[in-house]
Amino acid sequence: MPEQTTYEKGQIPIKAWAEEDRPREKMSIKGRQSLTDAELLAILLGSGTRDESAVALAQRILADMNNDLLELSRLSLSDLKRFRGVGEAKAITIMAALELGRRRQLSPLREKPQVQSSRDAFDAIGSQLADLLHEEFWILCMNRANRILSRDKISSGGVAGTVVDAKLVFRRAIDQNASAIILVHNHPSGSRNPSQADLDLTRKLVQVGKALDLLVLDHLIITNGGYYSFADEGVL
Repeated sequence: MPEQTTYEKGQIPIKAWAEEDRPREKMSIKGRQSLTDAELLAILLGSGTRDESAVALAQRILADMNNDLLELSRLSLSDLKRFRGVGEAKAITIMAALELGRRRQLSPLREKPQVQSSRDAFDAIGSQLADLLHEEFWILCMNRANRILSRDKISSGGVAGTVVDAKLVFRRAIDQNASAIILVHNHPSGSRNPSQADLDLTRKLVQVGKALDLLVLDHLIITNGGYYSFADEGVL
């Protein structure tokens, strides 16, 4: 008789599965990297419904999100509670776990990663901004070796934009003894193209940076589908 797949096991209570197939036991035996996204989510859910296991419930949630964890992280409490089998406690647990993951990306920089490309800069901060439903403006402060000293939020606004004070941008950079900075903001709309306001602001900050002998190396626009680099596109 062929072995059941995880999907086929969805209608069978997890307690009835082989020990190595249960998410918690699987993590204990094989390590966290061995679990699928659905299995990790199932651990957060804790239980399923009368008709489906926690893993099957997790698979259903992820399928509705096109198996995209960024889409999942954008859901509100009420959005999560619309899934049959997800009450307030489960929804809060999921949101808390996703928020911890986001904050982990902004934990103190112990190794001071070096930025050698726009991709390095995106990797340093992209996960913090990609799934936001409002616009935020940040800077990466770097030393002479282009190693990141800090990631600093300058402003937070609405869906259409946020106000950026040039004095605050460079005060933060000077406080960090930075030699260079990278500007970063997100577009909740999903469009990677810079607006005229983005272009004007970038030119202004580049000029102020030159006067202060503090280089503006790039400006990244972050979306849930990737990023746009002013430096890569030759418009810095």
